[in-house]
Amino acid sequence: MKNKKIAALALLVLAAACPAQAMDARIVKQLKALALEERREQRCDIEAMKRIADEHKGFKPDKVIAYTFSDPVEEGNSVKAPGAAFRSGGDWYRLKFKCVTGERGLEVRSFQYKVGAKIPRGEWEQYYLYD
Repeated sequence: MKNKKIAALALLVLAAACPAQAMDARIVKQLKALALEERREQRCDIEAMKRIADEHKGFKPDKVIAYTFSDPVEEGNSVKAPGAAFRSGGDWYRLKFKCVTGERGLEVRSFQYKVGAKIPRGEWEQYYLYD
C-alpha cells in the first residue's frame, strides 16, 4: 500500500510537470504499473488537473485527492468522486467529478466535474490536507 501511494504521488508530480496536450510516456509507464482500479483513479485525477488548469483561469492544480470527503465509487470503467479536493496555489478546493475511461484505464472517454468552494485552512488537518 505504501509503495502504491508513493507511485501515485510520483505520477501526479510528473503529470503536473508535463504539457497538457498529451500524456508523457513516463506517465503512461507508471500508470501501467498500477492495478487497474488505481490506474483508473489516477488517470481521472490527472484529467481533473488538466481540465481545471485549462478551463479555470487562476487555477494551477498540482494535486487531486479523490477520497477527501467521501470514497469514490467505481462501477465498471466509471469513477464517481463526489467528495474530492484539489490543491492550487497552496490552497485546497472542493471538487466533484465523474470520469469514464477505456477498458485499460488509460484513455478518458468522458469527464464531467464541478469546482467547489475553497476549503478553510482550519479544516485541513481534519481531512489530512497539507501544504
